[in-house]
Amino acid sequence: MAETTRVSALLDHGADDAPALKGIGRPDMTYGRLRDQCARVRRQLAARGIGPGDRVAIVLPNGPEMAAAFLAVASGASAAPLNPAYKESEFAFYLEDLKPKLVIVQAGDDSPVRAAASGLDLPMAEIAVDEAAPAGAFDLWEEEADATLPEPGDEALVLHTSGTTSRPKIVPLTQANLHASGGNIATTLKLTPADHCLNIMPLFHIHGLIAVVLSSMKAGASVCCTPGFNALKFLEWAVDQAPTWYSGVPTMHQTILLRAKRNPEAVAKLNFRFVRSSSASLPPAVFHELGETFGCPVIEAYGMTEATHQMTSNPLPPGVQKPGFVGLPAGPDVAILDAEGAKRPQGETGEVCIKGPNVTPGYENNPTANAESFTDGWFRTGDQGYFDAEGYLKITGRIKEIINRGGEKVSPLEVDDFFMDHPAVQQIVTFAMPHKMLGEEVAAAVVLAEGASVTEQELKAYAADKLAPFKIPKTFIFLDEIPKGATGKMQRIGLAEKLGVGDAA
Repeated sequence: MAETTRVSALLDHGADDAPALKGIGRPDMTYGRLRDQCARVRRQLAARGIGPGDRVAIVLPNGPEMAAAFLAVASGASAAPLNPAYKESEFAFYLEDLKPKLVIVQAGDDSPVRAAASGLDLPMAEIAVDEAAPAGAFDLWEEEADATLPEPGDEALVLHTSGTTSRPKIVPLTQANLHASGGNIATTLKLTPADHCLNIMPLFHIHGLIAVVLSSMKAGASVCCTPGFNALKFLEWAVDQAPTWYSGVPTMHQTILLRAKRNPEAVAKLNFRFVRSSSASLPPAVFHELGETFGCPVIEAYGMTEATHQMTSNPLPPGVQKPGFVGLPAGPDVAILDAEGAKRPQGETGEVCIKGPNVTPGYENNPTANAESFTDGWFRTGDQGYFDAEGYLKITGRIKEIINRGGEKVSPLEVDDFFMDHPAVQQIVTFAMPHKMLGEEVAAAVVLAEGASVTEQELKAYAADKLAPFKIPKTFIFLDEIPKGATGKMQRIGLAEKLGVGDAA
């Protein structure tokens, strides 16, 4: 009998006494207890008239309670996790936009979401963390009522797009979307009940929620939910937890590698089956260093919120992992289309488009965005790329991030990857800066490797024989740290304005 395509079905795979959620210094929550808790929370929500499709905002710090709240709410209603670092005005915007029936907060936390929710007359539920209780254990209140499980088409998770260039769009994801994506990722990574993931991704973001938590639940595997990414604690946690894998964004991997160089004894104790990277392009230089440092395959994947995360992934051995490529289709159908919606031949560049059971049915209350984003059932990702002869996808950049230098198009990713091979460069983000004559000029923000020094002229000379002159950044800005978004991704769009460079600055 086929498994029903809803979130609760993903929780049915682990053995009753097998660990599901772990926390730092906390007793484990088993699958049996997790299933009981999710069922109880569904009944508690039902007692207040909250059920399938109703939204519940969750504002909790990273950790097992956040993971457990997501699983419980998504299995019976719709989870709307929000970044706990938001200011009151931001919370007010998102809560007004989402119209949740409840806001879950942590007891004793003076988050500004309280004032925002109060201003909108939204009820709140406080959950208390008991350090002696199993990781993730909580109740909303004592009242319970009979609960109805959602249908596959009911909303299970709702998130906003990043909104770097426009008002953030609401992305509803269904029970079937989450079920499909959790299964796709578990299959790609060949997860089994023996796997244990150390989660360092924020759990208000699609990467951590789906690639780490849901895929592990599908496999009956376990997740240690840390308080969030902490470069100083990562190796200590990893030695203590003995994870078989972790997933992160490139900036996290780069920071971990810096710590690993200083702590070879800790690295020697680790035994990762693989390391996964997603949410931004992984420079080939970092790919190679990760593999050499941890002695395991590096699996770069490609995902986005509208696809319930994963679209393509490099395979595990005996499959080949290609640095600089985001792998093979790993769930949805993937095609390269031109502006009119016709498929481009293999090897030719166009827009990456997807179709499948993990793809959102469409943005909420945004017919214009839906008309622009869907063509004959294909969702347009906004990314530019091509398939190589072996069917591996190469992303050449976000269409909106491609630099148009007086009619000459420059892929920021290509420039990033080139300079990452320079021994003095630790991180680089190439971006467009305004130019009166050309419209846009190429610029780059650089963080130097520890103890290294290099000048702008030396970097330009390094590129002179290998990059076309129009691709070489006119301006290099040396920084201690490159501005990042809430999930650790470096922000390309808007960087010129933020750094005050260019003719229009």
